[in-house]
Amino acid sequence: MARPGMERWRDRLALVTGASVGIGAAVARALVQQGLKVVGCARTVGNIEELAAECKSAGYPGTLIPYRCDLSNEEDILSMFSAICSQHGGVDICINNAGLGRPDSLLSGSTSGWKEMLNVNVLALSICTREAYQSMKERKVDDGHIININSMSGHRVVPQSVTHFYSATKYAVTALTEGLRQELREAQTHIRATCISPGFVETQFAFRLHDKEPEKAAATYEQIKCLQPEDVTEAVIYVLSSPPHVQVSLALTIHSLEEPNQLQRKEAGSPAGPGRVSQGLIPCAFHRSETSR
Repeated sequence: MARPGMERWRDRLALVTGASVGIGAAVARALVQQGLKVVGCARTVGNIEELAAECKSAGYPGTLIPYRCDLSNEEDILSMFSAICSQHGGVDICINNAGLGRPDSLLSGSTSGWKEMLNVNVLALSICTREAYQSMKERKVDDGHIININSMSGHRVVPQSVTHFYSATKYAVTALTEGLRQELREAQTHIRATCISPGFVETQFAFRLHDKEPEKAAATYEQIKCLQPEDVTEAVIYVLSSPPHVQVSLALTIHSLEEPNQLQRKEAGSPAGPGRVSQGLIPCAFHRSETSR
């Protein structure tokens, strides 16, 4: 059943990066449920192919198209956009979801780990954003949407050395999203830009970050009640379903009520202080502006 405000996106094309697992897979499924044509890309597409078959069997009105793409390789990204243009017309929604973390600290981390994070978290996101905008511009699409799935790590630095470089890449996403919003205004277009920054989401992220310490990865998700990928998907649907004259921009940060936000930490004095509550979601640093552009 179409959600209010989502009807205008029916049969239009959305690109979701990192669509094989976690948030990306959940977002791809939800958009297909809403009747969109979704290109889901990842380095390996086996999971996306299975998800596409599930969506088809469920009778969802949209279509999921798996596409193999190494986002650390610009040629792969450009080839993907070229294929989307020739086979499907172009991109109307770009959801930059792909991201990764490596346990490489600032004092002893490997340069290769830093580069891997930069290539996917910052450069791939920027290339996809540029190509998506050009696709919209060439087709005179003036109501497109670019959504960057960021992280609370793009708004705070936690005292864990293995996340510091990762956090730097996510601060970059925060700046890039705001810069994009400003450039879109300067271009006098109604294409919108949004940053969604979840806290802990129960995905494979921690297991990939701590790939040599699975017990530590599991403990990451056991210490609090984590968000689920579907919770972030709800934020994506909310943003897309907002009226065309409404911009939800910087930043929609959502986290479990068991995860105190930064303000609560300061007031409580400790991570386990009075700011700790039991369940649900808190939207914080929520910026919603109307524009007559």
